[in-house]
Amino acid sequence: MKSICFYFQVHQPFRLRTYRFFDIGRNHFYYDEYFNRMIMRRIAEKSYLPMNAILLEQIKEFGAKFKVSFSISGIAIEQMELYAPEVLDSFRALVNTGQVEILAETYAHSLSSLKNPEEFKLQVAAHTAKIQEVFGVTPTSFRNTELIYSDTIGAQVADMGFKVMLTEGAKHVLGWKSPNYMYVNAINPKLKVLLRNFRMSDDIAFRFSQQSWPEWPVTTEKFVGWLNNISPKEDVLNIFLDYETFGEHQWASTGIFEFMKKLPAAILSNTNYNFATPSELAEKLQPVSAIKVPYPISWADEERDITAWRGNNMQDEAFERLYDLADRVNQSDDEDLKRDWNYLQSSDHFYYICTKWFSDGDVHKYFNHYPSPYEAYINYMNVLADFTIRVNEKSPGTKDLMDELLEKGAKIGKEIGKTAKDQLQKTAKSLEARFHKSEKQIKPAFDDLVQLSDVKIKKLIKDLEAEELVVALKDAKEELVEKVLPNLSKSARKSFDEAKEKAGRTTKTQISKARRAIEEKMRELF
Repeated sequence: MKSICFYFQVHQPFRLRTYRFFDIGRNHFYYDEYFNRMIMRRIAEKSYLPMNAILLEQIKEFGAKFKVSFSISGIAIEQMELYAPEVLDSFRALVNTGQVEILAETYAHSLSSLKNPEEFKLQVAAHTAKIQEVFGVTPTSFRNTELIYSDTIGAQVADMGFKVMLTEGAKHVLGWKSPNYMYVNAINPKLKVLLRNFRMSDDIAFRFSQQSWPEWPVTTEKFVGWLNNISPKEDVLNIFLDYETFGEHQWASTGIFEFMKKLPAAILSNTNYNFATPSELAEKLQPVSAIKVPYPISWADEERDITAWRGNNMQDEAFERLYDLADRVNQSDDEDLKRDWNYLQSSDHFYYICTKWFSDGDVHKYFNHYPSPYEAYINYMNVLADFTIRVNEKSPGTKDLMDELLEKGAKIGKEIGKTAKDQLQKTAKSLEARFHKSEKQIKPAFDDLVQLSDVKIKKLIKDLEAEELVVALKDAKEELVEKVLPNLSKSARKSFDEAKEKAGRTTKTQISKARRAIEEKMRELF
């Protein structure tokens, strides 16, 4: 009998508040408490609580026949403790059934594996301790942040004592091979490797509500048919998903919850698959070969690489400046400093600085509170400058670039008869102007409409023809349509409804043309 492995990622970062240049050295609190609470409460109510209730009901119905696995970052657990303790209770209820495996990962959902092996070990150890404290279990399976993996990283994970690790079944790595087998690390074959079937995972994660997709709608019958079409020689199907897929990225109105309620029964009754966790598969399956991954891969973007976090100079500078502080932070016994060190390592901060304009983007833009990558960069570097000052204060005799800049600024200010504050203010304004100028050169995408304020949307659609808007919104995401239509005037909404009734068959070319026209107007106006 073949196995199906459902794994869900649960993570939310501590998002940063607007932290200005002149906060540096004066205000050491970096986080947007209101926004973090609001996001966690929203996801709790729309996703975590209803989906956990469904999984618990399925486990009660099917017992040991139904199993799933999770990784929950340490930072996400902290937010649940602060803002949604009932969510943590619901996860405990699942783990207590014995049918749910909790995987280890980095505490802060960090990128430490790409830079600092010692920090990587510390992060994993801290996360394991948190899982033991909260759930009373010790993880034996591992997933790295965003499924980042390479031969070297896998070898480090094996040295930490884990039996199996999860990663992406990237096409450029697999070639002709299938992700539906067990593999081993190319350096240390003691570590088994499970690969995500990205096609069938993304059918749920991204295409479930995509009405323009030829296979829409996804039903349990159709999904079971796809399972039965997989070669009988293949051992396992790995469905790895963001847990926010359920209820947040795919709204309840798409039918995603009903789909998941029916799926276990349909699989158990109509296929040759059983449900298994990663640790069970590590015991059960024999590897077919080593998987060679010389350069890091992930589950992000079409490229399945790490350019979502390390794809431009801004990201690289922020990343290097952060990890330059690692040794000094870890030598400190200041708990506040170490807490902020953890929070600032979250991979999300680097994703917000991505300038690829989100080929993977709808999911990540959902929780991105910055207007542009450039503003995300400026804000993060302001915070990092203050954090660096605090680290240096705890490490006497050290001096960094910010110290030197402040000294030079004070000297310049004295020489020209101005204060250092005035001189540095000009420098800061010049820097912001340069980034905003660069920002305007980036072409906006049609889906970016959902990020605009109501005032900007009203200005954008004011002069659009009703027929043009009807075509542009054809097969658009529900949240985008719900963002645009309420901003139409009464007369414009009437014209829109009439045009929609009269609209005939619309081709993809017509839709693309209408959306490009709106994108051009967005660039002109904003």
